[in-house]
Amino acid sequence: MQWQCGRFSIDCNSPKIMGIVNLTPDSFSDGGVYSHSVKAALQHAEQLVKDGADILDIGGESTRPNALPLSSDEEWQRVSEVLQEIAIWQVPISLDTRHTLVMQKALENSVVDIINDVAALTDTGAVKLLSQYPNIGICLMHMQGLPENMQHNPQYHSVCDEVKFFLQQRINACVAAGIGKNRLLLDPGIGFGKTAEHNLALLANPQQWLPENLPYLIGVSRKSVLGAIIGETDPQKREVASVAAAVESVRRGANVIRVHHVKATRDALLVMKAYQDFQAA
Repeated sequence: MQWQCGRFSIDCNSPKIMGIVNLTPDSFSDGGVYSHSVKAALQHAEQLVKDGADILDIGGESTRPNALPLSSDEEWQRVSEVLQEIAIWQVPISLDTRHTLVMQKALENSVVDIINDVAALTDTGAVKLLSQYPNIGICLMHMQGLPENMQHNPQYHSVCDEVKFFLQQRINACVAAGIGKNRLLLDPGIGFGKTAEHNLALLANPQQWLPENLPYLIGVSRKSVLGAIIGETDPQKREVASVAAAVESVRRGANVIRVHHVKATRDALLVMKAYQDFQAA
């Protein structure tokens, strides 16, 4: 299972770690830590790669619950210099954005390999734009509502069925525009318009929401569903829970894990692989 991502073809037959670089002053878990200077952000990104990140995910707009939208100009201003610096690194670069204008600037400047969109290319012109860049990887995520209101009493008849239907529609829209399925990665959107129960249903039952045999991503690092399980309100104190969730998600079939703490996740996945390899020998 190969995922085409710009300069790279990523082998999804083994799990890949996507390291998070938040350039936002208001992220739910580490807002402002790396947004105050380009140097701090680059040092963090470099450390993630040293720790074992297979992909770097760069984001300039917070999509935490109750976050207000950001102008495309301000979002691009936050990420552009960091993207320009790391574009020459030999690591796949993902841009976490839901805005067509920001995608366009990044693509025109050839500084990304992947567009990671929490809105699944529903912004006007996004699908058409990505169809014009035939090698760029795309992550399509499900979100009910918008960040500013998505956690205001989210409801579903069947969360797995509704996520599956939405993602299938987005796959179909991409294919109709000439985007190859080998460019697509799917994401059920843990924490995006979902209660803890909804999130657990998606995490525990990936085959029930996965519409096609495409690679998929799980991003549950530090999220409130883990806080609800372990009784911890501070996102930065959910690292052990985050690593456990990452390992269990990979065990259930996840191809890409989006995480804050790369080294701990990598170490845990190596231990899991050693168990599996020994059993298979």
